[in-house]
Amino acid sequence: MAGSTRIMHCKAITTRTMTKQNPDIRKPAVAGLFYPSGATELTKDIATFYSQVDKVPVAGSPLALVVPHAGYPYSGRTAAKAYKLLEGEEYDSVIVVSPSHRVFFKGSSVYNGAGYETPLGVVEIDKELSAKIASIHPAVYFSNMGHASGATRGEHALEVQLPFLQIVLGKFKLVAIVMGDQEEDSISSLGETLAAALKGTNTLVVASTDLSHFHPQKVANRLDSAVQAAVERFDPDMLIDTLESGKGEACGGGIVAAVLKAARRLGGESVQVLEYTTSGETTGDYQEVVGYLSAVVLGDREVVAGAPEIGAAMKRTKPEFSLSSDDKKLLHQIAREAIAAHISQEPYSPPGSEALKAERGVFVTLKINGGLRGCIGLIRARQPLNEAVAEMAVAAAFDDPRFPPLSEEEYRLLNYEISVLSPLERVHDFEEIEVGRDGLMIKLDLHSGLLLPQVASEYGWNRTEFLEQTCLKAGLPKSSYKSKHAEVYRFSAEVF
Repeated sequence: MAGSTRIMHCKAITTRTMTKQNPDIRKPAVAGLFYPSGATELTKDIATFYSQVDKVPVAGSPLALVVPHAGYPYSGRTAAKAYKLLEGEEYDSVIVVSPSHRVFFKGSSVYNGAGYETPLGVVEIDKELSAKIASIHPAVYFSNMGHASGATRGEHALEVQLPFLQIVLGKFKLVAIVMGDQEEDSISSLGETLAAALKGTNTLVVASTDLSHFHPQKVANRLDSAVQAAVERFDPDMLIDTLESGKGEACGGGIVAAVLKAARRLGGESVQVLEYTTSGETTGDYQEVVGYLSAVVLGDREVVAGAPEIGAAMKRTKPEFSLSSDDKKLLHQIAREAIAAHISQEPYSPPGSEALKAERGVFVTLKINGGLRGCIGLIRARQPLNEAVAEMAVAAAFDDPRFPPLSEEEYRLLNYEISVLSPLERVHDFEEIEVGRDGLMIKLDLHSGLLLPQVASEYGWNRTEFLEQTCLKAGLPKSSYKSKHAEVYRFSAEVF
């Protein structure tokens, strides 16, 4: 998410990124209309959609998605069928392209602000990539056109995709593009621009479209099957011909064609249609339905990006990280002072050193007389270490739902344990796991759970017990780590 994912010893919960009023942040326009306006209800709805669909086996990595953009009760399940494929994937940036339903303009508008906000937080705009895309072709340009949310309701087709991405990917940057007209020259210019700009990047492209509108079910099926056939054949020109001839309909058909053109240039090898539905399946009214399609463009992302695997690059390029005794003392001091400042309701700016500018995952564990009093942390690094420790110390003291907020009397009794984490490494062979050295995290569907390395040692677990207990922390049956869809990660921690 735009904010980081907090882990509570160690089960994941999502948090909202709190932002000051910022005119460069595009506010939600359709929260409460197309999807829930509350973070809890929204997260629950998306989790329900994910639980209702299976992760389709695919041959290759997702390079692009085609997803519907109606209200969640109508098309949310179909969208989830595509987004579920992103579980375990990591992208630096996601390009979401949608049609314009509210205003007409020529070409494609690349959002020139700082972020898009949803009830789950703010998704940061990738300004560098956005600027690159907007500099290549005059028909693809920096603008607020098609994006603004103000007195009149803003564009929904891009916004409704973001909560799905926030839940399944966590941290990513956004390039937000709205296409004003869908003439063939605009389609070509956007497709060519994306192909040129995205070469050598680790990105996902999302094409937002619904299919035919307000026909009887049989007519809709005929029109939509023509569009589906062109998409499945990975043939953008066939799709354009289908739409222009009236053999098929799609409100974002030009967007899909542009994305398919770009994906072919970027190494896409095939398209797999995942699901087709209509609104009649929700409303029971089959006289005037809207069609919804989800599909994925597959290829070899390592070839497309022209770069080594993220984890491998990290191992080769990042030096060994270690903290001096002075740095460790300073982090303990920061944890104490941050909690004290929170109690006294005073602002706090944590001191730092050169080493503490590093971004690392970190947990802060609070104990009183040897017993746990709170533990919250960040799995993946999103901010300097000194700032992360200050934030997690306060969260462990006041936000861990297993305990009431810390009192002043308890503050005087606290003992602090800080665990600085290495980057996560995917486990492909359970024999690789070494109890006492490794911590574990498991992800399956929307469940995730983490246990620090010292937990297994404290309880005397063997490798199998450690895996089982990590599953239980995630709210999963203890044998879930054996599932072919489960993702198990290991990491080390410097504990002091």
